[in-house]
Amino acid sequence: MVRPRPSPTKFRRILGIDYGSERVGLSLSDPLGIFASPLGTVRNNAEIWAELRTIVERENVKLIVIGMPLNLKGEKSHKALAVDQFITRLKDETQLEVVTWDERFTTVMARQTLLDMGTKKKERRTNKGRVDSMAAAIILQGFLDSTKHSRVC
Repeated sequence: MVRPRPSPTKFRRILGIDYGSERVGLSLSDPLGIFASPLGTVRNNAEIWAELRTIVERENVKLIVIGMPLNLKGEKSHKALAVDQFITRLKDETQLEVVTWDERFTTVMARQTLLDMGTKKKERRTNKGRVDSMAAAIILQGFLDSTKHSRVC
């Protein structure tokens, strides 16, 4: 029996965010919610809200996962207040559910991933947005792997 292919509009993506005071790293799940891929960065300025709304609409985003800075004891760090304020505005701007995810060590893992991929030291230093976007992908992949969104064995 041949099953009809599901409509592409049936599947919705998840947006991952690595918040930073200067840049916000972004990642996006595939339509099935299995894999996270770096999407790029946006400047954290007045235009960020319009850019995020455009991405949410264009990519058919259903949920946002944002990294929450926790200390080694698992408690919110001093930067968490800024993230909480960002989340409040993000919910208002996008009308989407926002889930927080532990972002401990994601920047270190992102740098190591770029190193393992053969990215030159000069490029890692001059294009810091790649690290932010990769960190967002690590945050989102952690969320996907921990939920039933992921179908990885």
